[in-house]
Amino acid sequence: MRTCVLTVSTSVSRRASEDASGPLLAHLAEEAGADIAAMEVVPDDVALIEDRLHHYVDDGFALVLTTGGTGLTPDDLTPEATRAVIDRDAPGIAEALRAESARHTPMGMLSRGVSGIAHRTLIINFPGSPKAVAELFPVVAPVLVHAVRTLQREDGGRSH
Repeated sequence: MRTCVLTVSTSVSRRASEDASGPLLAHLAEEAGADIAAMEVVPDDVALIEDRLHHYVDDGFALVLTTGGTGLTPDDLTPEATRAVIDRDAPGIAEALRAESARHTPMGMLSRGVSGIAHRTLIINFPGSPKAVAELFPVVAPVLVHAVRTLQREDGGRSH
């Protein structure tokens, strides 16, 4: 499962703060069977986020996990960039992440993260906090391998 972890944070991209969420997300993804082939940090800029997502989709990555940019502030634009790149929604993943987040804090319902499919790449938005990444990743871990295998099948995922 060739995977990219994309951290979306202006402060991290400017080296004003440390990226704690990206490395944690990569570690958890590896434990779930992902091969972390790329890790990158971009600022909260919708065009840059879109560009990097397109790059990883075009490069044939099976999975792109983003962290950051899913809240309510004006510069939280990861969902908009993701929507511009995906062809089809995978709403159950985002719904499950929000439901789990709301179990930990009422603020979880404010997360705007989305998930979807671009060509044969699954893209999932996670919040930017390491605590949220740690709490939420176990929700998606059991389905990642199956989802990616389904997307990568030559028959388009149809059973015969």
